[in-house]
Amino acid sequence: MADRMLLIAWGAPVRGLESRAIEVFNEALGILGRMQQDGRIDSFDVSLLSPNGEMDGFIMIRGTAEQIAELREDEEFQRNTVDAQLAVDSIRHLDGYTNESIAAQMEMYMEAISKVPQRA
Repeated sequence: MADRMLLIAWGAPVRGLESRAIEVFNEALGILGRMQQDGRIDSFDVSLLSPNGEMDGFIMIRGTAEQIAELREDEEFQRNTVDAQLAVDSIRHLDGYTNESIAAQMEMYMEAISKVPQRA
């Protein structure tokens, strides 16, 4: 089961490149769909956000640590990311934890808290 995730977030399309941004977005969905069918990732979800001045949308990709690492190294994925960087502002890739990994991350955090003097 997926215990890691990669969040791909982006801002507004570059002015004048809105059509290209849509093409790159659709290419990304195709790449991820094929990867999911092939078992190279567990799943992914797409979200488009209401206007907010920061982020226009994101894709959350779930998989094992190995799947996420392999995704990042996949040449087709990397080329699509480069294309996206030229078509939208503020693209970011953020690694994270999900499902079973949450408990382990929280345990580490709680251990660290126990070493820090707490203020009232």
